[in-house]
Amino acid sequence: MRAVVQRVRRVSVTVDGETVGAIGQGLLVLLGVAHDDGESDADYLADKIAGLRIFEDAGGKMNRSVVDQGGAVLAVSQFTLFGDVRRGKRPSFDAAARPEQALRLYESFVEKIRAKGLRCETGKFQAMMDVELVNAGPVTILLDSKKGF
Repeated sequence: MRAVVQRVRRVSVTVDGETVGAIGQGLLVLLGVAHDDGESDADYLADKIAGLRIFEDAGGKMNRSVVDQGGAVLAVSQFTLFGDVRRGKRPSFDAAARPEQALRLYESFVEKIRAKGLRCETGKFQAMMDVELVNAGPVTILLDSKKGF
């Protein structure tokens, strides 16, 4: 699994003009699922993301997690994180999971985040979504469960 994690002041997701998910301060997580991912990948990313110390403490150092900060998470499924453009300019998505598997692991990730006591909003799986955010910092972290074990 791959994740792009952005520290945000606020973020919302709309589908066909209707807001389907929104949070204030916290993390936007764009989540991609590969065909060879399983529950251990969802566990790893949920643990890593909930514990990321990317919020400032009183001294201005990044020492606080989203849990410490009392923030929330907005998780958006994004298969394009597995776009491969090494050959040509049109991305290949061969490494991305089929929708059934991707949905199962995306939902598992969301439940694991919620089990950590975090409010977790979502986008709408397989929908064309508009994501509007105010990135705080900006702070953006790339995570890959296969590179973390």
